[in-house]
Amino acid sequence: MNPGDWNLLTLALLAIAGLVLLITRWKINAFIALLLASLAVGCGASLLEHTVRVGDVERTYSMAAVTKSFADGMGATLGGIAAIIGLGTMLGKLLAESGGADVLAQRFARLFGAARVHWCLVALGLAVGLATWFAVGLLLLVPVLLTLTRQTRQPFLHLALPLLSCLSVMHGLMPPHPGPVVAAEVLHASMGHVLFWGFVIGVPLALAAGPMLAWFIVPRVPAEAPALPNPPPGEGAGGAVPHTRRTPGFALTLFSILLPIALMLTATAADLLLAKGNALRETAGFIGHPVLALLVSVLFASWSLGTRCGFARADILRFTESCIATVGMTLLVVGGGGGFARVLRDSGVAEVIGRGAELAHLPPLVYGWLVAAFIRVATGSATVAITTASGLLVPVMALHPDYSESHRALIVVALGCGSLFLSHLNDGGFWIVKDSLGLSVSQTLRSWSVCETVVGLLGLLLTWLAFALV
Repeated sequence: MNPGDWNLLTLALLAIAGLVLLITRWKINAFIALLLASLAVGCGASLLEHTVRVGDVERTYSMAAVTKSFADGMGATLGGIAAIIGLGTMLGKLLAESGGADVLAQRFARLFGAARVHWCLVALGLAVGLATWFAVGLLLLVPVLLTLTRQTRQPFLHLALPLLSCLSVMHGLMPPHPGPVVAAEVLHASMGHVLFWGFVIGVPLALAAGPMLAWFIVPRVPAEAPALPNPPPGEGAGGAVPHTRRTPGFALTLFSILLPIALMLTATAADLLLAKGNALRETAGFIGHPVLALLVSVLFASWSLGTRCGFARADILRFTESCIATVGMTLLVVGGGGGFARVLRDSGVAEVIGRGAELAHLPPLVYGWLVAAFIRVATGSATVAITTASGLLVPVMALHPDYSESHRALIVVALGCGSLFLSHLNDGGFWIVKDSLGLSVSQTLRSWSVCETVVGLLGLLLTWLAFALV
């Protein structure tokens, strides 16, 4: 690396430090902060007259190119995942409004029994976490958690930590959640392989950071369950259902949630087992595309969790429109992360970082995890962490064209683990956990933050081990 490379790397580090201060200290909107950081890096690279290689030609990065890079990166990122995020949110909204989450809770509680109720919450966290965002799933299941705590008289955190770990792991590692979807798109990893390795790594990870860790934390962090809220009739899980409506059955609810996962895994299986050009493989690949799989699932859920339960078509329309409004800022942040990553790439920063990683002889999986964990701790946003880290990993991955689909998928999972590392006071999820569970800041730091730290570190070890064995 030459002096110009070090100057550019210093500029990037200052921009990331500024991004941290803008979000954490000055409470600037995350999208605006990402845009400002992108402008700082791009304009700084232009003033440094740093040259970047475009094909076989070296060009100086200009100020006029900064906004174009940001717009192109934002468009490319949202073009690949906006539909997935929107459809996944609609599916979660239908699950919430139909009372399907409550149906799953009651059945799982009966299946597992009072003595093993923490395994009930593990199953609930995995099932609901597949279809809903972390915050949505947590708020949806808090009444169930509090009810089970009072019925079984078990320590509150003994039941809360398994639920938190499962919801968090599903959100960080599993499509159709935005982080792993962005990373899979940017790193050209098969979504089916990401799903497969997300399950293989995620389930033992959630068990270790949930039920197993709870045995260590509960004696050291005393916590009482807050009062059970009384939701208005018909408002989500736990509310009374009007007599004109009926709750969906357990099997149908579970099928509605697992349908998109099954379609995507079917496409992966066909890709592995059938020859190229096979008509069945082409059909399975078409239906198993994440956008189409979620579209089919939302249409099915509109009947199974909608009209079949007595909702009018106008109600379903209202549900699917209102839930999109809640993820508008998330879409902007995801797009902003993609724009920032493109500016870092086009200005030459990503190439410099890639050369630095090559000189340090860091494997891409470890390097990606470190970058994602650093951005996560710095900004508090798992989505920004995995989006930015995946963009920075592109030049490093270009040095390893021989990586298989499983290798690429495991790197995506490792990025997801890094993006979950050490949730603390600059993370919105930290405050959601604190407020919804009625914990103090100290209790949240000693329980939730420890849980996320275990997820990050153990996730790195498990993905590294799987990467070596594949």
